Amino acid sequence: MIYYKDNILLIRDMKIDDITIIHNERLSHGWHSDMSVYERYFREQQAKMLYVFVAEYDGDFAGYTTLKPQASAGPFANQEVTEVSDFNVFPQYRRKGIGSRILDVVENFASELNKTITLAVGLHAGYGSAQRLYIKRGYIPDGSGVWYRDNKLEPYASCCNDDDLVLYLYKQLCT
Repeated sequence: MIYYKDNILLIRDMKIDDITIIHNERLSHGWHSDMSVYERYFREQQAKMLYVFVAEYDGDFAGYTTLKPQASAGPFANQEVTEVSDFNVFPQYRRKGIGSRILDVVENFASELNKTITLAVGLHAGYGSAQRLYIKRGYIPDGSGVWYRDNKLEPYASCCNDDDLVLYLYKQLCT
């Protein structure tokens, strides 16, 4: 399915060949990658349990994200709230409006499912661009504080500032 198309940008659903592309692209940037995760994304997309949005910029794979019809983690777990997860625009494609366009498409699609959308953003500097993007788009902290490894982090608890240290944000969608 094609969600968006203009002269240079295409946003579509995931194809089976994308599994290897995502895996290799992540590895090329020194990021953690587990091919079984992307295989699961494809299976869940086929079963309509998950929506995968893939961005191609001028014919090249530029990024992707997933949308769960119902949040599965964090403060909105098992509520009528859609959840964006694993949002990535590869570094060489950043600052071209791709991330914003992906979120436009995802938010529009999500508004047909629920009135609220949520996501978690990491707290270390590697997530700085994403943090700024989400705030500019109207996402706000949910007020539950910081989460670590899918659990609310108690005040003064020790943790590691890794990819598992996140803040949940949400946004009310227009319907």
